[in-house]
Amino acid sequence: MAGQRRRWSLAGQFLVFQLGIMVCVLAAVAAIPVAQSHGRFEEVEGRRFQAIAEQVGALPTVRLGLAQMLASPLAGTVQTTRDITGLSDIAITDEHGVILASADSGDIGRRLDMGESTALTGRSWIGAPPPHPWEPNGESTLVAHAPVFDDSGHQVGVVSVGDGRPGWWELVNSAAPYLLIYLGVAGGLGALGSLILAARIKRQTLGMEPRQIAATVEQREAMLHGVKEGVLGLDLDDRITLANDQAVALLGLPPDCVGRPLAGLGLDADLHGVLAGGGEGAEQVVLLADRVLTLNRMPMTSRGERIGSVTTLRDRTELVELRRELDVTRHTTDALRAQAHEFSNRMHTIAGLVVLGHYDEVEQFVNRTARAHERLTTDITEHVRDPSLAALLIAKASMASERGVRLEIAPTSDLPEVDPDLSADLVTVTGNLIDNAFDALRPEGGGTVRVEVNREGGGARVTVGDTGPGVADGLGDAIFRQGVTTKDAADGDPRGLGLAIIRLICRRRGGSVSVRSDGGALFTARLPSAVAGTAAAGTAAAREG
Repeated sequence: MAGQRRRWSLAGQFLVFQLGIMVCVLAAVAAIPVAQSHGRFEEVEGRRFQAIAEQVGALPTVRLGLAQMLASPLAGTVQTTRDITGLSDIAITDEHGVILASADSGDIGRRLDMGESTALTGRSWIGAPPPHPWEPNGESTLVAHAPVFDDSGHQVGVVSVGDGRPGWWELVNSAAPYLLIYLGVAGGLGALGSLILAARIKRQTLGMEPRQIAATVEQREAMLHGVKEGVLGLDLDDRITLANDQAVALLGLPPDCVGRPLAGLGLDADLHGVLAGGGEGAEQVVLLADRVLTLNRMPMTSRGERIGSVTTLRDRTELVELRRELDVTRHTTDALRAQAHEFSNRMHTIAGLVVLGHYDEVEQFVNRTARAHERLTTDITEHVRDPSLAALLIAKASMASERGVRLEIAPTSDLPEVDPDLSADLVTVTGNLIDNAFDALRPEGGGTVRVEVNREGGGARVTVGDTGPGVADGLGDAIFRQGVTTKDAADGDPRGLGLAIIRLICRRRGGSVSVRSDGGALFTARLPSAVAGTAAAGTAAAREG
């Protein structure tokens, strides 16, 4: 794109980075021999200067010239020494340090700046003289001072020999060819290594550049946290490797759950079983204390090897609420159908009696039927004054008559009219329990279903028993788990969801449902009046179960 800043490739970044490191390393390596050369110059040249100064001081000409203060032989010796050694700084002083002869005629008569020199005390010295005040930035020099003694051993003067030191840049220039060779070889090897390393990393990153990797990660995070479904990833040790916001909310996980083992998060046993490997592919419904989840678990593979699993989670609690409403409608429809069927049978009986001319029998049949219906309605409404639940029980009585089953309302039942929300839950729970009892009696034919409903606190308690085979030993509360059933599936329909939904409705209200065998199955459901604040209690109850 025009105007877009050019981005370096991965290989280019590696090359520049490695070349920068190599330049820094070579600079450090070059500084070491330069410093060593500087030190060797002081050591080697200093000793040479000292030897020259001592040799000059031992010359008879110098000793005689200093003893008799003769400038001519001293000057000749200085010039000869300068020509032979090539040194630029040679001077001879008296015992007080006054220059008598020097390679620079302008220094004659000036006192030699001795600095820290010990030559005036009779000992040779090597070092750097103090800089000249008028040349503070002048070239640094290295000098050697040697004392001169006469025949009697009395010090008569000092010989100073020195020369300028080579600068750092001069030392670097002398080593430049070698440094260039090292830099070229190291640069070539670095470039080759960078290309190999970049190629290897690109193979491991599927050929993507760093900016592409960063963009992919950002897009993945945005997509994972933007989808409505929950996404949960696990490794082979069932440790969470991925969890988006929706999964954390649906499962009630802590915000720092990534990297923690699934077993230590206090999940419901059924939910943990599905997430940790309880089936793959097909959607599985899990009922929690306050919600219904649909899970789809699939394996994750990389290069043909399994590395874990990923599970998508969808909240289907609204569907359960819809099913509850549909149950109310279904029970009403069943009541109308049963009553219509019963009415049709009675009308056919009346029509037959009329055709046969048995008019007195018609009157008696109508009166018996009216009294029986009135008695049934009175028996139910005297004990159950909630209209919706009373209508359900009247309808179930008609259905029981069709099935050849006897439906009894316990005389101890006493339920006043309740609020609409509790009434709807009572209709769903009672209707499903009665249907479950009818199904349990179907194989034997006949039997009795007994229903008792009472006010309990601010809510209600429903007890439904039958004279069927009861609940198998050891099944207990497991019968309320989704997928657990004592009946065969028909027409491919899933079984084991009705009782699980009953438990969900009860726990959503902070209540409970239980079962025991007492000459058949006896179910007891408790539904408090209030729903608020029960989700947490339901969750705790689910984890305890």
